[in-house]
Amino acid sequence: MAAGLACAVAGVTLGGTSAAADSSSSPSAAATTSPTPTPTGPSGGGPAADPSDGGATGIVDTVSTSGFTMTTATGVKVTVTETSATKTTGASAKAVKEGASVLVIGVVDSANIAATQVVVQRGGDGGAAAADAAGVIAFQQGTPSPDKSVGQIPDYTEGEGTIINGTTAYKAVKAAQAVVPGGISDRVVELSGGEYEVHNISVNWPHHVFVDRNFKVVGWE
Repeated sequence: MAAGLACAVAGVTLGGTSAAADSSSSPSAAATTSPTPTPTGPSGGGPAADPSDGGATGIVDTVSTSGFTMTTATGVKVTVTETSATKTTGASAKAVKEGASVLVIGVVDSANIAATQVVVQRGGDGGAAAADAAGVIAFQQGTPSPDKSVGQIPDYTEGEGTIINGTTAYKAVKAAQAVVPGGISDRVVELSGGEYEVHNISVNWPHHVFVDRNFKVVGWE
């Protein structure tokens, strides 16, 4: 199902584990050279919602007393806010510094994430290689989203399902960001068949990443 430019800016879905989808069937996409997108909130890519649990992967740019900023593999600028309750895993909180590769999970509001967890990816590239392998297309003003899919797409009608938060949503986002990073996962929708759709914003494609009930990515479109 094609998700037009509005969905590319407004929101999309992601999924889980790379072995689940045949990434060789998707075209390679340059994931680093595009104007900085300015994502907005959900607008038709699924059920409407207030800020929901989601996340993003990227490289830390600047660090402050309240958190940090980072850039995804497709050039999306993300502002991360931390509190005393934010949990850092993979390394100590001191490792969250300029140049570090991190996965951030928390409440997403456009390009802002109130972090529940920051996962330091030692030796990581901010998701650049995975985004390229998945064929992620960076947002470009005026460029429509392609009508294509990779892997297995559940029986799904855009707009259906129930938005979920908490531990289950975090697992789905982590799975999706491991395979199809580059955008911001702004919500997770549970489908009638038990699968999850991770909605992705700020890229031209893909907008929906599908994760099965075992948190394995099975396809994206």
